[in-house]
Amino acid sequence: MFCLPSLRQRVRLPQRPISHALPLLVLLAVLQVACGKDEAQAGQPHGPAGVPVKVEEARSVPISDTTEYVATLKSRDSAVIMPEVEGRITQIYVHSGDHVIPGRPLMQIDPAKQQATVHNLESSKAAQLANLQWAQEQYRRTSGLYAAGVVSKQDLDQAKTALDSAEAQVHSLDAQVQEQEVQLHYYNVKATTSGIVGDIPVRVGDRVTTSTTLTTVDKPGSLEVYVYVPVDRAPGLHMGLPVQIVDGADKVVAESKVDFISPQVDNSTQTVLVKARIANRQDKLRTLQFIRARVVWGTEDRPVVPVLAVSNIGGQYFAFVAEGENGKFVAHQKVLQLGEMVGNNYVVQEGIKPGDKVIVSGTQFLVDGAPVIPQGG
Repeated sequence: MFCLPSLRQRVRLPQRPISHALPLLVLLAVLQVACGKDEAQAGQPHGPAGVPVKVEEARSVPISDTTEYVATLKSRDSAVIMPEVEGRITQIYVHSGDHVIPGRPLMQIDPAKQQATVHNLESSKAAQLANLQWAQEQYRRTSGLYAAGVVSKQDLDQAKTALDSAEAQVHSLDAQVQEQEVQLHYYNVKATTSGIVGDIPVRVGDRVTTSTTLTTVDKPGSLEVYVYVPVDRAPGLHMGLPVQIVDGADKVVAESKVDFISPQVDNSTQTVLVKARIANRQDKLRTLQFIRARVVWGTEDRPVVPVLAVSNIGGQYFAFVAEGENGKFVAHQKVLQLGEMVGNNYVVQEGIKPGDKVIVSGTQFLVDGAPVIPQGG
């Protein structure tokens, strides 16, 4: 359409009366409005241009396949102190937390009865020694009489038999005294190894037996972690498998490798016992402590996406990806299967592959198939 100059431009009209020029001015105004409408329509693009969105390229990172279990720490150098004899505790010489060395007295069990037994045996031994001396004297005298022909060979043999019997009885009593003296030493309970005294569950006056736990002596240093792995994961177990000890903040406080796999399955729990040595140089861990043990089954590369890019609708996770179509970018909604979180990112098991342009802003205004203008990424 042919357009006239703007009415704002100066138009030179012939020198005629105003009544003759009025129709011409109206015509010019109509043409100008129509021309402006065409220009406005010509300046608009054909179809929507797209929504500007920020994108990040999905990257692949190495992800460890791990499983956490509640495990128990046990000392590799822990001695459980139990009495060798029965009786009542009369003294406790140590306190929990004391450092002891081998041979240091820990407790005293009432030895009165045992001391009386030793004393009686020693008295019997003394009496038998007197009998032995008499038998020796009798044999010496009989031997002289036999040599002089005064007594018979039978008398000499009887004297020798009496002497041998007396000697045998003395040897027997001597062995009994030694045995009971050894038993007497057991009434004084001593440390068998160096370390730190643990809990003392008994008190003075308690009666103990040979099955009573008096205390423990733990040597600081290496510990063993006992991990009970369900039998369905047992095929993946092998020597040298990495094991991590983590605290409540998911911080790894110790690392080790599997050095023992039980050949049997626990019938009551259907688990397989796995052990690994744990260095405890700073004494942050304690014997019999329950901890979180993470078994690292392997490592593989997986894509990750920012948490802000993921939406949860009805328990299902989604994310938008900007994909090229006919020279433009279109937002497509992807169904995701997510793994654990790594920092501020989700590990994607299915739904997104490395290199996809994941939309991380303005997703609440998008629908599947909406045109977008990627920015960044």
